[in-house]
Amino acid sequence: MIESTIQKSSKIDYWILASRPKTLLAAFVPVIVGSSIAYYDGKFKPLAALVALVCALLIQIGTNFVNDLYDYLAGTDTKERVGPTRVLAAGLISPSEMKRAIIFTFGLTFFLGLYLVYISGYITLIIGIVSIIAGIAYTAGPFPLAYNGLGDVFVFIFFGLIGTVGTYYVQALTITPLVVWASIPVGALITNVLVVNNYRDIEQDSKAGKITLAVKYGKNFTRIQYVVFTITSYLILFVVYFTYKESLFVFLPVLTLPLAIKLIRMIYTFRDQQLNKTLELTAKLSAIYGLLFAAGILL
Repeated sequence: MIESTIQKSSKIDYWILASRPKTLLAAFVPVIVGSSIAYYDGKFKPLAALVALVCALLIQIGTNFVNDLYDYLAGTDTKERVGPTRVLAAGLISPSEMKRAIIFTFGLTFFLGLYLVYISGYITLIIGIVSIIAGIAYTAGPFPLAYNGLGDVFVFIFFGLIGTVGTYYVQALTITPLVVWASIPVGALITNVLVVNNYRDIEQDSKAGKITLAVKYGKNFTRIQYVVFTITSYLILFVVYFTYKESLFVFLPVLTLPLAIKLIRMIYTFRDQQLNKTLELTAKLSAIYGLLFAAGILL
């Protein structure tokens, strides 16, 4: 059934699959939250926010391409994989095609990012270059981050702190404590997407020599990590409220609490392919939380 569906798909469909659309929320959320704070502070610049969003999406796509290529070359993606289809492992796209796509994607990111450098200065250039290098180093190079227990740190820093604070900075040309606090739940919930992924793949990654935190410290640690990141995301709302004396609208993300509780139950009870649903819902939680957080700030 899967093979017949793949045969009917076009090359464009393969590239869309390779971009991993469901993961792109990780790039969308920090830009939305950072821009909402810029608007709240009267610093919002629509074009800068749009370019920042496109660059963030391209970096995410480029990172996914690199991940697909180097997991394939390292033998991590095999037929035993319980996660979504990977285009190289499935033979839908060749390694040479993927290499060209990686160069194009990150090259376009750099080109568009020059506008952000123009309006905000050399610090943005440094952040952009480091972000691109980190996206490549996530699974490539002599010390791939994802293979050495640093994938979670990478996601939290680049999709939480840098994604949110960077978006604010290119518009406001400064950094405030509020945007730093706001970056924590963004980073924590997006990191939880990776936590579920690594939890699901713990046996396969261990066999392939991919030392994620889940492989290194085990399933119980990984479940606790997921719970701690989830709880932290909601506690930050109280920090924001009592520190900045904002309105009760900042608690809008609490509406997602039932889903968060459901996900905690799922990660303690689901196994193997069942966790694909947990992964999908965790990504949705990060997106809905982020949108409600942004809405609360605007209101």
